[in-house]
Amino acid sequence: MNRTTPSSGASTLALPALPAALRLWVVLCLFAASAPGADWPQFLGPNRDGVYLGDDLAREWPASGPPTVWERPVGQGYSNPVVANGRLILFHREGSKEVVEALDAETGKPLWSFDYPTTYRSDFGFGEGPRASPVVVGGQVYTFGAQGVLHCLQVVSGRKVWSLDTHKKFGVRKGYFGAAGTPLVVGTRLFLNVGGTDGAGVVALDKDMGRLLWKASDDPASHASAVAASFGGEPHILFFTRTGLLGAHPKTGEIFFEQRWRARSNASANAATPLVIGDRIFLSASYGVGATLLNVKGGTLETVWSSDESLTNHYSTSVHHDGYLYGFHGRQEHGPSLRCIELNTGKVQWSEERFGAGSITRAGDRLLVLRENGELVLAKASPASFQVVARAQILQGTVRAYPAIADGLLYARNNDTLVCVRLKR
Repeated sequence: MNRTTPSSGASTLALPALPAALRLWVVLCLFAASAPGADWPQFLGPNRDGVYLGDDLAREWPASGPPTVWERPVGQGYSNPVVANGRLILFHREGSKEVVEALDAETGKPLWSFDYPTTYRSDFGFGEGPRASPVVVGGQVYTFGAQGVLHCLQVVSGRKVWSLDTHKKFGVRKGYFGAAGTPLVVGTRLFLNVGGTDGAGVVALDKDMGRLLWKASDDPASHASAVAASFGGEPHILFFTRTGLLGAHPKTGEIFFEQRWRARSNASANAATPLVIGDRIFLSASYGVGATLLNVKGGTLETVWSSDESLTNHYSTSVHHDGYLYGFHGRQEHGPSLRCIELNTGKVQWSEERFGAGSITRAGDRLLVLRENGELVLAKASPASFQVVARAQILQGTVRAYPAIADGLLYARNNDTLVCVRLKR
């Protein structure tokens, strides 16, 4: 089904003549730097680091909490909404279909809907909805379903540009928790850890046609999403696969470095996205693996520190601020702690024990912690102590999906409801 309503098109930007590698990076930087605070076009925000770039959020809330602007029912899934050019893109499952919808971000009014059949079933009872989040780049939106079907749609109309069954094409075996890594689009390429066979662990596709450009590695797929980085002036794509970290050249697929980082238990997953801070990469996983800080030097990796006692992220990615990391330590089902650690040493600065699972987004020197029980906590990003500024119950039930923040509005979902909350001062 595909319903459409008229809307304006996206503008284009001409770039000067540059070497191919540098041109690729300029596109990424322009994309990441555009309209600070106005858009949240992909998982973990514009720079895929969990940071809101706007400076328009209230420093505190009234006792009644921030006001709800609108809410609406949603289907199954852990995919977080994304926002670009005034449109909210929602990816969820209704019955036997995975559904992509566009809504007016300010009102929640439906604009268009696209759906396709799915037969995915969870082996562990964690729901049958999509896990990966949409990605909006230019005039196109990309979605990756729980069964491994990749779609490219027009943002304005919802019309299909292309689709690819990655499990069928690359011989992917069904994983424990469904296909979950959000695609990464840089320049003209889309990157994905599909976990295929015959050297198709990670792949690069033409973003406009879905054509395979290169494949590399035999690593199985994880739940972590790829990120872009530059080390020594050389562009890299970082994949945190089920086996560990891979650094690949975006144009050729050449593997620069590898670091094994995974649990001994087969029924486990790497889920937290790698954080790039200067020339360093922070990796974290649960199931007895722990965290490590790696220094990229001359195409090799040097371990700065590693520990299973610092900040073991089960599924939620930590955030960085002024030399400190803030995140969840421990398994979701065991009641993880909320912690702050020193980036350079892994030393724990403070720990809120049995805090429970959730997600963290940073906005300036504030942390927005969305707990799994639906409570939104505003706290200072301070290594001195956990300093709560305000709290509000914005959802009931279980909240696993990350929120999105755009133009001062926060969008969050639980099992059956999507809510828009005004945080703008």
